[in-house]
Amino acid sequence: MQKDELTILILCGGKSSRMGQDKALLEFQGIPLLRKIALLGLECADQVGLITPTPTTYLSIAPRGCYFITEETPTQGPLLAFAQGLASVTREWVLLLACDLPLLQADIVKSWSDSLAYLPDKVLALVPHHDGHWHPLCGFYRRRCLGMLREFIDQGGTSFQAWLDTAWVQVLPVENPEVLFNCNTPEDWRILTSQLGRT
Repeated sequence: MQKDELTILILCGGKSSRMGQDKALLEFQGIPLLRKIALLGLECADQVGLITPTPTTYLSIAPRGCYFITEETPTQGPLLAFAQGLASVTREWVLLLACDLPLLQADIVKSWSDSLAYLPDKVLALVPHHDGHWHPLCGFYRRRCLGMLREFIDQGGTSFQAWLDTAWVQVLPVENPEVLFNCNTPEDWRILTSQLGRT
């Protein structure tokens, strides 16, 4: 898939309540996590949107070429934020990413995106499934799933896991699940920076 055929949306500025500080600003290998994932996004697509209720927080670290989508319903969870971001997209496929995926690599994302052309038309999403649950913040979504998503939200749904269980989703094979590692807690951060020895 060419860079001008894919839009990437990155969620940032959530409560980070379990971490105790803004995950997007944590530095890994000397680079804030948000900047690292945004630079990866720009290698894979020429449209990279950052969804956040507070764009000014990240202006200094956002790479040139990214744009901001101001989240209208902060603290309501990633599903609602994604629905808002998806409504602004004009391309068929969107890759949704969390800001805290420090081990994800551009060449892996490119190989995943190349597989989209071979999916049946009825498949609305291509999402990793590992350890018994979906990883929706590292998944591809067709723009036309927005109607189904809005209907789910209008019925009171807020869970990505529950929505993906109702949508027509194909599992994205991930050869090395380590790339899905994200940092939700101080313990996750300790594992990343010490046991993995990657700082």
